[in-house]
Amino acid sequence: MSVPDARLRRVNVFRDSRPASAAPSPEQPTTTPGPRPGTSSLMGRGRLTELRGPGVRPRPLDARALAALAANPGCRRRALLDGAGVDKGALAQALGSPAAYGQSQFAIVRGHAFEARVKSDGGTELLRLLHERLAPGTPAPAPDEVATPDLSAAGPEGRTARTALALREATAAGGWALLDHPMLAVEVAGSPAYVEPDAVVVHPDGSWTVVEIKSFPMIDGSADAAKVGAAVRQAAVYVLALEPVARHVGAHTGRPVRVGDRALLVCPKDFSNLPTAAAVDVRKQLATTRRQLTRLTRVEEIAATLPPETTFDLRLADDGKTATRPPEELAQAVEAVGAAYVPDCLAACELAFHCRKRSREDGAVEALGRGIRGELGGLRTIEEVLAAAGRDGPDPAAPEEPQDPAVAALRRAAALRAEALAGAAVPAPRAEEPGCR
Repeated sequence: MSVPDARLRRVNVFRDSRPASAAPSPEQPTTTPGPRPGTSSLMGRGRLTELRGPGVRPRPLDARALAALAANPGCRRRALLDGAGVDKGALAQALGSPAAYGQSQFAIVRGHAFEARVKSDGGTELLRLLHERLAPGTPAPAPDEVATPDLSAAGPEGRTARTALALREATAAGGWALLDHPMLAVEVAGSPAYVEPDAVVVHPDGSWTVVEIKSFPMIDGSADAAKVGAAVRQAAVYVLALEPVARHVGAHTGRPVRVGDRALLVCPKDFSNLPTAAAVDVRKQLATTRRQLTRLTRVEEIAATLPPETTFDLRLADDGKTATRPPEELAQAVEAVGAAYVPDCLAACELAFHCRKRSREDGAVEALGRGIRGELGGLRTIEEVLAAAGRDGPDPAAPEEPQDPAVAALRRAAALRAEALAGAAVPAPRAEEPGCR
């Protein structure tokens, strides 16, 4: 599959582990709306703290979580747990259904080494690739003409404000600028999420380009479709987070600012460690992500529907790792929030194995996948599906009703299966053939 036509999947890990103590700068555009009439934002945040447990630091909502939320917006359980900052991996471990997935340490180290090589010498090679793929025919940037602003600050809020200020200054200067690991904020279900692209490049014309650096190879100009698709969806999240900053910067600088709808994907070339790149179109993924995230229910609204005593506190022991709360209590708290399990969750959510177990116990057809669920119409459980397929026809005593197309298809499939099994016969032995001469 050609890289420009592919979609995206793997995501960066949140790299900033410092305390979020800095207040947002006036330069940073505000993305989180104020409390709705009749609600108290302060009370809502206090409730989220109670859900995590006293003294438990919230886990940051990163780009990987955003991609999973956008892929399954109907899952209130994930929206609440991610919005409240609950450690879903530790929760799944305490429930007895740990998720065994993730990137190997070898792959992480290899990815960091490749990214360092791409950005070495002030990002000379990175900018060369970007100029070739996205700005041919224009003057190439000279190494001494590229600004590399310092984006360090205390906490994600401070880094977000510093990133916004750096983008404003670089755009006003009208030259090339390379922002290494900027921090961006995006609102998700009423909670701020901080995402960190590998790089953002500011062009002299005021446009901005998201750069994604991945360690999977690009062989003969093509790469693994699933991995490229994950990278494109992640880049779409970054573009979405940059849009309000671009509007803010444009209003203050008076220059037209545009976030590019094509991102630069940088990967190793063939089987070497040399970088190559391709421009990937993120418009489709951007529209999908924007639509899905706007459909998510606000976290405070979900929390308000739970019993007052509900909490996901693990009551960790003195070692800070061992959960002492009974699994039955945790399971009861988790089941108080509705979930929307689909098989795709196994590759994106730490609680997927717990949700799959519950879905199978309930006989929900969602466990078979979105495609099958859509084909079955109003049939909600496996029992209903089997019952519909097992009937020979409608009950003669029942009133005449239009037959459900899904039921008709199931009965037809059951009849064909029975016919095939009834007609199956053991093939007669073949006559003896003369031996080979």
